[in-house]
Amino acid sequence: MLGAMFSGMWLFFMLLWLVPAIFYLLMLQKAFTRCAPESRAMDPNMVWLMLIPIFGIVWHFIIVNNMAKSLGAEFAKRNIVIEEAEPGKKVGMPMCILSACGIIPFIGILAGIAALVFWVMYWIKIAEYSEKLA
Repeated sequence: MLGAMFSGMWLFFMLLWLVPAIFYLLMLQKAFTRCAPESRAMDPNMVWLMLIPIFGIVWHFIIVNNMAKSLGAEFAKRNIVIEEAEPGKKVGMPMCILSACGIIPFIGILAGIAALVFWVMYWIKIAEYSEKLA
């Protein structure tokens, strides 16, 4: 009985994490797709590799870096003036660092909460840039 309850809670929390993660990755994929192929630093479908446990932590750094390069190149190509040379990187890198620190005992909880805040900020920022390209 206790094992079934634990399994149910684990499944609930996995779904609680997975649903927003899928929408986040769809948004990232769309942002990459809205960049011309010659401006892209990464194939849009590669964002899904972030779902691989542990590897996804490292892959998120790569996504943020390549998103900044892709958006920067696309905005320059279209002569769209933006405030950052590397769009989204100022919010994205701290998000990745805090997420990676989330696995450290004791400080992981605080880092995880901060990472969640930066994750939402990054999501909003990239969605705004994506809309500029639409």
